[in-house]
Formats: sequence, C-alpha cells, structure tokens
Amino acid sequence: MRKDRIIGKRISVLGMARSGVACAKLLKKMGAEVFVSDTKSKELLSDRINQLEEQDILFETGTHSPKIINDTDFIVVSPGIPPDIPILKQAEDLGIPIFSEIEVAYWLTDAKIVGTTGSNGKTTSVTMLGEILKEDKREYQVGGNIGVPFSDIVEKISSNGIIVLELSSFQLERIEEFKPHIAVVLNITPDHLDRHPDMKSYVEAKLRILENQTEDDFAVLNADDEESFKFAPFGKSKKIFFSTNKELEQGAFVREGKIVSRWSGEETEIIEAEEIGIKGPHNLSNASAVCATCSILGVSHESIRKTLRNFTGVEHRLERVATISGVTFINDSKATNVDSVWYALQSVIPPIILIAGGKDKGGDFTRLRELVQKNVKALILIGEATEKIETALGDLVPTFHSDSLEGAVELSFKKASPNDTVLLSPGCASFDMFKDYQHRGEVFKSSVKNLTQSRNATIYV
Repeated sequence: MRKDRIIGKRISVLGMARSGVACAKLLKKMGAEVFVSDTKSKELLSDRINQLEEQDILFETGTHSPKIINDTDFIVVSPGIPPDIPILKQAEDLGIPIFSEIEVAYWLTDAKIVGTTGSNGKTTSVTMLGEILKEDKREYQVGGNIGVPFSDIVEKISSNGIIVLELSSFQLERIEEFKPHIAVVLNITPDHLDRHPDMKSYVEAKLRILENQTEDDFAVLNADDEESFKFAPFGKSKKIFFSTNKELEQGAFVREGKIVSRWSGEETEIIEAEEIGIKGPHNLSNASAVCATCSILGVSHESIRKTLRNFTGVEHRLERVATISGVTFINDSKATNVDSVWYALQSVIPPIILIAGGKDKGGDFTRLRELVQKNVKALILIGEATEKIETALGDLVPTFHSDSLEGAVELSFKKASPNDTVLLSPGCASFDMFKDYQHRGEVFKSSVKNLTQSRNATIYV
C-alpha cells in the first residue's frame, strides 16, 4: 500500500470514461487534490460530470488545457487517450510522471493479482476464472478492461483476496511498478494497429505484463501461439504453459478430448471438452488457460469442473439472442478484431449471414477468405470499414451495405432462410457509430427483438 504517493498530491486525470472517473474519485477519497480533463463536450459527459460534482472534484471539458500540467505532481491517463497528444508531450518535456489507472490502483491494494492479456478471449477467460473462484468460495473481485475499473474494486477486497484483471495493451503502456502474481497471455495477433504504430510496439506493450514479476510469480503462456510462446524467455517469473494441441510436462493441455492438468507432480483429467458449456476452439483454449491458472491458485478440480460445465459465456460474445422463423441471431459485438471473427465463423452453425464493419483497427480481412467462402451465405457491411472489407471479401459472396445496424438486421432477416444464422461479428471498433461495443450489441439485440412481433420467435436474452 502506497497511500503516501496520493495524500496531499496534486493529480490530473485525463479522460472521463469509467476508469478515469473511478480513479479520480478514489484519489480524492485518499486525500489528493484532483483535476479531471476531457475533450468531449459537457452534453456528452453529463452523467460523469454529476459524479465528479458530487465529490467536489474540479474538471474541464472540451479541451486539455495547461491546467493539467500546472503545479501537477503526476498525471493519470485513461486507456482510450493516445500517448502522443500535445499535452502529454508537454508533460513529458517537463518531467511530470504519467501513469495508467491500473498503475495507480495497484499502489492501493495488497491483494493477489491475476492479470490476463491477449488479443482475444480476455473477457471470457477472466469471467470464467471469477466464476470458478466464486464456486471455490474464494474472496475475489473481477475488473479492469472488462468494464469494472481496477480503481472501483481495490477497497472491496482484503489482502487475502484475489483480484482478476483484464488488461489491454493501452492499460499496460503506462505502468511502472504494477505486477500481477500470475500473468496470463492468451494469444497475440494483430490488433489496435490504428493506435500502435506497428505490430512490434503492440507486442512490446503486451510484454510489459511480465517486466516487474519476480521469481515468486508466474506467467501462463499459450504453447500453441507463436507470439505468446516468444514471451517465455522474458522476465524472472516461472513460466507455465497451456495447449490444445500438444501434451505438456507441466500446465494444462487437451489429450484425447479431455482437459488435463499437470501440476506439482500430479496429473488430473479435469473435464471432457464436449462437456464445457461454451463451444468453439478458442473457448477450449481459454478454458485450458484458466485451468493452468487455477492449478497455481490451488483451486479444487471439482470447482473447475462444475463451473466449466455451467458457464454459458459473456454478454456480446457469441451470445444467442433469438430464433425467429427458424433464423438464429447471434450477438458477437465484442469481436473487435479480425481474429475474433475468424474464431466466430468456426463456432456458429452455417449458413451464416455475417454483419461486419465499423472503425477499422488496421486488421487484414483477407485472413477470413477461406472461412467466408466455406461458411458465409451473404455479407452485410456497416460503418467506416465497409469499402476495405468489401475489397477483401466482396468477390466471394453476395455483399450488401447498410447505413445503420438496425437496417442491417432488417436486411439480414430478408436475406435469410430457415436454419440460417445471422451473426453480428464486426471485426472492427465501434466508435464510428456507437459509444462502445456494448452499445453496439444492445442496438443489435433491440433490433432483433423488434423483428419478433407477429412472428414465430424464441427469445434467449
């Protein structure tokens, strides 16, 4: 606990998203003088402003002014803010320290941390682990990039508890001392290349999850993923692996259709892969990573087994919404990169009408060509990336455009036949049309439910 770094300090927080507001409120409570800045208008930030005003926290909107750096001890940056904006360059020139929200929250807890990063599967994996810890009667909290800020949970857990964090590359960019007791790296594939200058810098941001670990800590790495496997030589932590393709001396792996755990000289068959509640090759990999993590934490095999059987996934990730006149609608709004779509196209029953598009993150959509040709009946495109996706895939299947997601849902139903699947799996960020991927998923679900009137429909959510 390093409250001494907070008490009496003048701290600027950039960004009024969830983590920025949560961090500002925590810092104020701990005795800091806090100033919050966001370039969005007051109208767009009204609910966040109300929270700050309730705590007497000073703020500005519509700009990042010099107030941020005047007599400031350090700056906390929300993950959505690019690292190269002018005010941060000025702060660096003045020698003002700049930290991420997870770094600052880390100073204020002594709980054991499990940090999970990777390009795909983070939310599913951390949610799954949280449910297993709940079943095992452990004290735990789940947060981070999953939507619950780290700053919101540090005061809700004792030093004996376990904090399970989803960590993005943006959150790891500005750490200094942060370290998880267990660092889980699920996979590394191209993502956020609209923000990171190249793949190398993206990988380096992910790699930071290991840099402060000691010999008493652990890193759980994917033996099947080339980039993740390359992390093995880095840092001082003990390296443990998981795999769905090969048998391992220690860790968790799939053998003859079962997840097997090898730990401390003991081998245990955890569960038949077919018994796991959520399907798809990526979820088998996620479950294997979680099993390896649970071995380190000493979780009972029965708690793991029971949870994996009953776990049905997370909202906006391959979420069944409804079946209408024999057409099934699936919400995979959380698929914000090409690799997520690649997994989704293998996980749902074809023929598929794929709704894709949004704000391009620099992904290569040609990677989907084989699966689109095999499993996709029609392609409906929305958002800024429409032209790019059509160039990559439009010659393979009938391709249509829509100015809105609501229109795309209507069009998909018109083009569908009984036993088809309409899959929203955008492969892009949502910010060209929506607040975030959750907002996009809610609009999709609402649009699907609007189709159910006077039709033979089964609603799942």
